[in-house]
Amino acid sequence: QVQLVESGGGLVQAGGSLRLSCAASGRTLNSYVMGWFRQAAGKEREFVACIRWSDSSTYYASSVKGRFTISRDNAKNTVYLQMNSLKPEDTALYYCAADRTSLLTGTASRYDYWGQGTQVTVSS
Repeated sequence: QVQLVESGGGLVQAGGSLRLSCAASGRTLNSYVMGWFRQAAGKEREFVACIRWSDSSTYYASSVKGRFTISRDNAKNTVYLQMNSLKPEDTALYYCAADRTSLLTGTASRYDYWGQGTQVTVSS
């Protein structure tokens, strides 16, 4: 089992920045891919970004590429999502997830463990 706890969400003005954190516990993550997803009110959950723990390879959704950066800290067993140039359409509940297969993927069903989410609200 892997436990995931997100933090760092909040209210920010358009153009601002936030950094989300996802603290993982329960297993070593060397063979995992860690992902960030988001779900806006009334919409389906969508992929944001993911990172392979073993080599820090990354994959981004086109809607956030160039604005968001995913990274990981091995010593802290934590994954980060640095979000810059935020837009009102980035407003959503952001979830951290872990996939045991080590394949970079944006498919939510491939992920085995999920956190509870952290709310990000971007005002215009």
